Amino acid sequence: MSSVRILVGTRKGAFVLTSDGSRKKWDVSGPHFGGWEIYHMKGSPVDPNRIYASQTSGWFGQLIQRSDDGGQTWTQAGNEFAYDGVPGTHQWFDGTDHPWEFKRVWHIEPSLDDPDTAYAGVEDAAIFRTTDAGATWHELSGLRKHSSGHNWSPGAGGMGLHTILIDPKNPKRMFIAISAAGAFRTENGGDTWQAINHGLRSEYIPDPDAEVGHCVHRIAFHPSNPDVLYMQKHWDIMRSDNAGTEWYEVSGNLPTDFGFPIDVHAHEPETIYVVPIKSDGEHYPPEGKLRVYRSRSGGNEWEALTNGLPQQDCYVNVLREAMSVDKMDSCGVYFGTTGGQVYGSTDSGDNWTAIVRDLPAVLSVEAQTLP
Repeated sequence: MSSVRILVGTRKGAFVLTSDGSRKKWDVSGPHFGGWEIYHMKGSPVDPNRIYASQTSGWFGQLIQRSDDGGQTWTQAGNEFAYDGVPGTHQWFDGTDHPWEFKRVWHIEPSLDDPDTAYAGVEDAAIFRTTDAGATWHELSGLRKHSSGHNWSPGAGGMGLHTILIDPKNPKRMFIAISAAGAFRTENGGDTWQAINHGLRSEYIPDPDAEVGHCVHRIAFHPSNPDVLYMQKHWDIMRSDNAGTEWYEVSGNLPTDFGFPIDVHAHEPETIYVVPIKSDGEHYPPEGKLRVYRSRSGGNEWEALTNGLPQQDCYVNVLREAMSVDKMDSCGVYFGTTGGQVYGSTDSGDNWTAIVRDLPAVLSVEAQTLP
């Protein structure tokens, strides 16, 4: 029987939750790197034992950790984050007289076909790649050279490159999202990038229909149909049916269309999940009721999923990286909160239970389905 591993990054360390295929009882390992921010952890889809973790501190800099045994033990992945960088800092020498400094690694995306290759999205917005399991990293500098770069600006949480999606049908095609610049697509492995924000409208920027400047919170797709993209934006749930060339709104009957995460059911490409919060100024569930919303039609028609979730006096948030699905026959859905709870559903969201409580604030949740 397959098993499930949940990788949880928090403000004060990393936790690894494991269960057999029943997903009824969970073992909790951690905290790993106690006291450090773990912005993101993700396992290789090629090697189930390989996991990468982004370990960061404003005082001590940025490190990438790697586990080759499923999270039981960890080693620093090389002596430095970036090739020609300074170990344990945020400095990257890009050919100028002074190092370019970034704040943290927001997202790590392992390759679909090579466990030693992975991509990293950082703040301020840039993308890096390693081909030697994290020992060295090289910037894909075409992104920062994009002609619109001078118009990018940080969102409230910084100018983070927080989403990287690799097209399983064409690994040279990738989609990224930057807060607050928008979404971009490459067709050549990151050499050049195209802004894909047509149809987005943001009333809070000088030109609401601008090519760039939109605060995209998260994008997602189903691997079987990567041309269909779903987006949780700073206000609005959006959908594209042509790989981001054009977007249209599918917020429908949601109580509010502000939120951070969005994800897709493992076996149903038109079933998507969001967690609405009250507003951009009030980052908590409407009416103090924690509700996941599911659409089985790719948007517009939404149903509230509440069974097992607190329905009064709940004022937590769910961040953009903090939702994931497993690939079990009965799809599991998982999310973590800023209150330190990780909730799971083994029946596609109909019923929820708290897998663990009282962790530090959860920054990211990634589910792995293991052989």
